[in-house]
Amino acid sequence: MNGTYHPPAPPLQVAQWFNTPQPLTLEALRGRVVVLHAFQMLCPGCVEHGIPQARRVHEAFPQDRLVVIGLHTVFEHHDVQGGAAALQAFIGEYRLRFPIGLDQPDPQRAIPRTMHSLALQGTPSLVVLDPQGRVRLHHFGHLDDLRLGTLLGQLLAEPLPATAEAARPAAGCDDNGCPRPGMPPSP
Repeated sequence: MNGTYHPPAPPLQVAQWFNTPQPLTLEALRGRVVVLHAFQMLCPGCVEHGIPQARRVHEAFPQDRLVVIGLHTVFEHHDVQGGAAALQAFIGEYRLRFPIGLDQPDPQRAIPRTMHSLALQGTPSLVVLDPQGRVRLHHFGHLDDLRLGTLLGQLLAEPLPATAEAARPAAGCDDNGCPRPGMPPSP
């Protein structure tokens, strides 16, 4: 590492999740590179560049090492694209398979909560987190696939710090504990 400070990402504030059996948290995704793609379904740059790029990344990398998360963050045309039903139809029409969160509206401002906490300038935006949950890329607008792929390859090649490696649960472990080999798991 070059000594550059990489701030930890703030938690996601999502009103509803799609394409995932349970809500996602960045804390639970530690140990994996996270590619957060912020979009709006009526944003031409998102539809032409951002969403296809998110799909390519999702299909190209092993999901146990890298996860793509879409964040539908509506800051304009709320009545048309702000609802869960419209987003569900969009996800189906575009055959998106990666997890997508509907950014939580903020009654105090026009900018949704996660968009505000990440200081996103608009859509499409990419935020890439390293396996420790630190922001390694914060980009507004279209980003060339080669530049993104280079960064993702570098992050996947970085060794995990000993503390992060130790934080990964061992095989067979769950919330109840880690059974000794040959012992049945606790009820």
